[in-house]
Amino acid sequence: MTVPDLDQLCATIEPRRSRRMPGRRRMARSAVAVVLREHSEHGVEVLLMRRAKRAGDPWSGHMSFPGGRMEPQDQTTRDCAARETFEETGLDLQRSGQYIGRLSDVVTRRHEKWAPMAVTPHVFRLQGRAIWDSNHEVVELVWVPLAFLGNPVNRDRMIWKLGRVRWPLPCYFFEGRRIWGLTLLMLDELLMVWSGRRVQDSLGLARMPWLSIFPRR
Repeated sequence: MTVPDLDQLCATIEPRRSRRMPGRRRMARSAVAVVLREHSEHGVEVLLMRRAKRAGDPWSGHMSFPGGRMEPQDQTTRDCAARETFEETGLDLQRSGQYIGRLSDVVTRRHEKWAPMAVTPHVFRLQGRAIWDSNHEVVELVWVPLAFLGNPVNRDRMIWKLGRVRWPLPCYFFEGRRIWGLTLLMLDELLMVWSGRRVQDSLGLARMPWLSIFPRR
């Protein structure tokens, strides 16, 4: 898969009308920030973070986008994505980010129970000088080239276990870090938006019991 430059990618995302999940207003709401930058050697890169291991957190230790649950001070999910990114990484998207658009809503489980939660990914372009100051929730910040994610050779497989049930699922291993699950689902859509075709094996994620995506109309 040929990866576009950042201007092309942003121009494709900006006018896109992504699918809003029906019934989301009755669910807990959360949002993540998909932050993109142009690297002189690696091309377009996307920001991921490795979460600290915490008891009771179903995404403990996972690779993810910055983000979290909406709080009363958040007027929109975009506000939530920007606030959570600042709290977790120190990156102020109001000053150092250009808002591009959004991807499709995704539903997953809540932290404390199996009730559904709607997640909205918002895309930002990094610009200007960024200041980083990660909090206790973040072990490390990692920039992953879209060229790596877009190369089918790098697509791998894993087995996810839930009780006695086992699911074969797609994943990536980037410099020893496993990227899978909800994060991979959003990354797949990011690549799909630009390429106009579905990423191989991405639908395997939608069969998982707590996670699904509502694609473009």
